[in-house]
Amino acid sequence: MAGLDDSGSNPDVSLLYDINGMADDAPGWLARTVAFVGEYGILLALVLLVVWCWWGARRRGAVDDAATSVAAVVWAPLAAGVAVLVNIPIRGFVERPRPFKDHQGLEVLVGGKNDFSFVSDHATLAMAIGVGLFVAHRKFGIAGIALAAAEGFCRVFMGVHYPTDVVGGFALGTAVALLLSPLAMALLTPLTKAVGRSARASRLVWRGPGDVECVTTLTEQEPAPEAGERDLAA
Repeated sequence: MAGLDDSGSNPDVSLLYDINGMADDAPGWLARTVAFVGEYGILLALVLLVVWCWWGARRRGAVDDAATSVAAVVWAPLAAGVAVLVNIPIRGFVERPRPFKDHQGLEVLVGGKNDFSFVSDHATLAMAIGVGLFVAHRKFGIAGIALAAAEGFCRVFMGVHYPTDVVGGFALGTAVALLLSPLAMALLTPLTKAVGRSARASRLVWRGPGDVECVTTLTEQEPAPEAGERDLAA
């Protein structure tokens, strides 16, 4: 497919030059920092945000309540993975070249980008995690969405994506995280509840006061000793 309009009169291209032009004016160390943040740093921050949210979700009430919260947190990175898979046929269908291949004078801050441009995988991943976290916990979700917005800016600043590549990634990540959330929760919640009731893996899902519930449940399941056994033990 021919892809999107890449002419110089396109506002998408004009905005690309305006944002990427900041890289040309910025000090070298700042441009390199933004390039590292846009390529690796924000995605790492989102992973740490997911871990932080999971850590807190384990302490929500009883086992079943915590398991439901953990299931919602687990969906955030899974949604990102699903969204990137959905993007594979989209990229192949649109076949939009990277902006630096069609336009001169761009400051490209990272090399090796020879695949298609629409839609941005980084923007898709970041927004899927951000929206997925918003479903699980609003404060963490707002932080995740803010990081996703920063990721989108960085990708254009680096000269590897058009603004519409980023917007398309945001839309794709949001759609996957929201539309598939009910199905994901229906599948993940029973799994996390089962893990929460497990003696060995319960702490992955629930870390209540003293972790008493699982121990008590296991103790109640042990058969009581016979009268003769009690006398011998005495």
